[in-house]
Amino acid sequence: MKLAIAQINCIVGDLSGNVRKILDYADQAKKSGAALMITPELALSGYPPEDLLLRNGFRGACRDVLADLAKKIDGITLLLGHPHLVDNKLYNAASVVREGKIIATYLKNQLPNDSVFDERRYFQPGSDPCVFELDGMRFGINICQDIWEEGTASRARKAGADILLVLNSSPYHMRKQNLRYKIVRQRIRETAMPIIYANLVGGQDELIFDGASFAMNGEGELTHQFDEFKERLSLIELQGATLVSGYIAPTQTVEASVYQALCLGIRDYVGKNGIPGVVLGLSGGVDSALTMTIAVDALGADKVEAVMMPSRFTADISLLDARAMADTLGVRYSEFAIDAIFNEFQDTLAGKFLAPPKLGGPDLTEENLQARIRGTLLMALSNKYGSIVLTTGNKSEMAVGYCTLYGDMAGGFAILKDIPKTMVYQLCHYRNNLSEVIPARVITRAPSAELRPDQTDQDNLPPYDVLDGIVEAYVERNLSLREILGMNYAEADVRRVVYLIRQNEYKRRQSPPGVRVTQRGFGKDWRYPITAKYRDEF
Repeated sequence: MKLAIAQINCIVGDLSGNVRKILDYADQAKKSGAALMITPELALSGYPPEDLLLRNGFRGACRDVLADLAKKIDGITLLLGHPHLVDNKLYNAASVVREGKIIATYLKNQLPNDSVFDERRYFQPGSDPCVFELDGMRFGINICQDIWEEGTASRARKAGADILLVLNSSPYHMRKQNLRYKIVRQRIRETAMPIIYANLVGGQDELIFDGASFAMNGEGELTHQFDEFKERLSLIELQGATLVSGYIAPTQTVEASVYQALCLGIRDYVGKNGIPGVVLGLSGGVDSALTMTIAVDALGADKVEAVMMPSRFTADISLLDARAMADTLGVRYSEFAIDAIFNEFQDTLAGKFLAPPKLGGPDLTEENLQARIRGTLLMALSNKYGSIVLTTGNKSEMAVGYCTLYGDMAGGFAILKDIPKTMVYQLCHYRNNLSEVIPARVITRAPSAELRPDQTDQDNLPPYDVLDGIVEAYVERNLSLREILGMNYAEADVRRVVYLIRQNEYKRRQSPPGVRVTQRGFGKDWRYPITAKYRDEF
């Protein structure tokens, strides 16, 4: 007996498009000899539908397209994830469809309501197991979070299941797959059942679903591991309740996985929203260099435009490196000097700035003016041509506010929003090992915003390895200041970084969405108040 996993890339709210894809994959699975095809969690609606689920029209549309899809299934059994409305209560469900009919429906028991999840906002929990029979085998059903908690898989086993099928829309973060293996092995130890894990693939706003569907036998041994970040139909052969070992995808480095996640994130954000292309400010620095490289790899050079906007503070090597990169990658490239515009701003504001009370000479205000001029020029090009502006800031900068509202933060998508500066360099080296596109000097020179003479990032910030370590500890691991100090960081650095994180929440609230690749990014799973008196203490 063969089973098929449809590791598909669904679009939230595209019910007709998702149905066409599911039927197409079901046809492929049937032609491949599969008796059963499993889709990801909520494949019918796309995941996560968020507040679309609060609209009666959307609920009704999901019900109607499910009924229509069921009529078209023949010659194969389909296990389909979908929203399910019963007595005006909504459930996260999986239905068994066979010969034009829905023969069983399972309601997700465990509803996650932490990290990036808000399922209790929309769904009611189910409580009963669901087991169906096919070719003499009895299959139990779980949905995603069900296997992360004890009890739900065991209920399927007690109800007579021989094999557990798990539908997932499990978002990616670094090293997530090892955590999935650990959880699945725990459930196998409890139940002695083989588990088949089908996961969604694709980008949805800030979330990335990496696919990486897999199967383990009753001893917890990996028998199948399918590719990350790729849409595909995957087959698993059964001999009774025994999984016949099959394809095992090569293990990738963290850098390779993160790079592919970023490419998938921008590709799907642009493609699913029908955006014709992207434009970004190219500074000659490492962040914009990496952003442009990812955009080209994901979208193609013909959909990428780079704009260099030099000022009196821009180093000649920045111009040379920007031109060289644009030429190497083959993108459209323009230069707009901003000194004349900057002078006009200064002249316009001079009377106010020099009037009582005395405010002193040039300061951060003039630096931010330059960034805002550049942001305005990029947004004008976006407005005129329909391309979306990619911001180029990284997580380290977003954490401590080393960025300018309506300046370098102006834009529609932030590829590096969850990438610490230290990983920016790692990703540059990874990409250059494939083929050298980022000039070595861009990677090795000291990072600088080039908004005043002889400026470097480290004028105002701790070294990036220190900064990133503190940010990871405080933001991603939720450690206290005392615990972070116990990691041998200087007290002054810890206090300053944490203070800056809390002080700059108002900026992050106005930042564009970006790809989430860590366990906690500045997005759906970071919800700190802007107005708050509490301060962490040692």
